[in-house]
Amino acid sequence: MSLVAAAPPSGGPIIAEVDMGADSSAPVVRATVVQASTVFYDTPATLEKAERLLAEAAGYGSQLVVFPEAFVGGYPRGSNFGAAIGNRTPKGREEFRKYHAAAIDVPGPEVDRLAAMAGKYKVFLVMGVIERDGYTLYCSVLFFDAQGHYLGKHRKMMPTSVERIIWGFGDGSTIPVFDTPVGKIGAAICWENRMPLLRTAMYGKGIEIYCAPTADDWDSWQATMAHIAVEGGCFVLSANQFCRRKDYPPSPEYLFTGMEAELEPDSVVCKGGSVIISPSGTVLAGPNYSGEALISADLDLAEIARVKFDFDVVGHYARPDVFSLIVKDHPMNPVTFMSSTGAESEKPVAGGSGK
Repeated sequence: MSLVAAAPPSGGPIIAEVDMGADSSAPVVRATVVQASTVFYDTPATLEKAERLLAEAAGYGSQLVVFPEAFVGGYPRGSNFGAAIGNRTPKGREEFRKYHAAAIDVPGPEVDRLAAMAGKYKVFLVMGVIERDGYTLYCSVLFFDAQGHYLGKHRKMMPTSVERIIWGFGDGSTIPVFDTPVGKIGAAICWENRMPLLRTAMYGKGIEIYCAPTADDWDSWQATMAHIAVEGGCFVLSANQFCRRKDYPPSPEYLFTGMEAELEPDSVVCKGGSVIISPSGTVLAGPNYSGEALISADLDLAEIARVKFDFDVVGHYARPDVFSLIVKDHPMNPVTFMSSTGAESEKPVAGGSGK
């Protein structure tokens, strides 16, 4: 098995490809994870960049393309939004207003544009976004098919640490696994990949291509991705941004709390590490820490059956007589209206499911 990295003739991002030597009769899917930065606070420019990258990936024959966490809307790395226990600052409130303005409605015009991109380039698209539902924001992943249809979304179940002051919590109604011609596709975002019960729910839905958009560039992330691939008997595709300080607004408009004085415009603030891993735990492409890149591999879906002969976590290796998981997969709406006929009507509001 060989890993080949070659710069495209256009001088654009690197694409790393794996020749898996697969049997021509086996189902093989070419997948790409995008490692690139958001144009922060500029959603139209970010969508333009997304289309350029998508076109380039499609030009290499990619059938499935996965973008990083919060690519559209931005991951607010280093910001605390002026928040402390018992106090918020006017500058922090204004920062949230600008961040809210850069988010997108689902459905909405930006979703329509992403769907059109997927259809134009004939690819299945998995896109990390900041979703705006009224005045609550969610870190979400949107799914699109190669005919240009929006399939649905996943909302991050548990924002990590300070993320909880700016993002709402997803519920069980947005943990989809889509059965597509290129495999059964789902996603978990960043550290929710450490939640064993969430992973088990996705395994229970038969996931084959497990997408893991992230903002984690720590070395330990690679171990998490390898474990999920082996545990779930699935391909794992993790996409992270590669960002420098200059990819964010300059100081004092935007501050990296506690480290701003140490940063130069070219300082790397997120080093990437995007990777593709097979169900056997073999790294097929990446991790890449060198810059913005398109990282690709050919996924031999027959590999899934081969590894599950040994271990099927929700099949022959499960013990439902001892362990079981119940998933509440209905929307958790905060407001329910009761009509005069006695019928209930749940209407999503800010903080609701947005379905």
